[in-house]
Amino acid sequence: MVFAGNKASADIADALRRLAEANGRALASRVRPEDVGSIQDALEPDVSVVWHPLARAIVASRPGTERLARGGIVGILSAGTSDIPIAAEASLAAAEMGASVLEAWDVGVAGLHRLVAPLERMSAAGVDALVVAAGMDGALPSVVAGLANVPVIGLPTSVGYGLGGGGVGALTTMLQSCAPGLVVVNIDNGIGAGSTAALIANRAAAGRRV
Repeated sequence: MVFAGNKASADIADALRRLAEANGRALASRVRPEDVGSIQDALEPDVSVVWHPLARAIVASRPGTERLARGGIVGILSAGTSDIPIAAEASLAAAEMGASVLEAWDVGVAGLHRLVAPLERMSAAGVDALVVAAGMDGALPSVVAGLANVPVIGLPTSVGYGLGGGGVGALTTMLQSCAPGLVVVNIDNGIGAGSTAALIANRAAAGRRV
């Protein structure tokens, strides 16, 4: 995995090429849209490049290299529409690690009735872990952890303003939760949340096969 950040597009392309050649597939997060074209030019056709604009990420792969399906099932929820990019990053990370992913966006506590159907759908599908992305007051992960019987990963986002601006309010709310089964990653750490959920889910799936 490559964290693009402010790296030059040539450096990102070089890292993706080396990782794809070694592992078959590679993921670069936080890619600037203006760098996508030059990265594609540097890698294709030897290495296939797929741009995921919602997650702001690139997946590079050797031709013919497909994602492995490891059997785990991960649910990804976003509290609001502004949380979607970070939730989508978590979703892509989990998928690239071989988990099946179910998504539901904009189901936060400001309209809590919107949560019921997606959570029921994910429960019926047998999700092994849930990632819940929320900014502002960050209350949704506690609500979900109080309802779900699987591990919940709270993903605070930097959406918000006032005292809790920059995600600090969401982070402290999640850390102070009294709901059992909730763990928390750092602010905007979609990669960390998605990969952790996939590790949990894929281990659970391996146990079902024994």
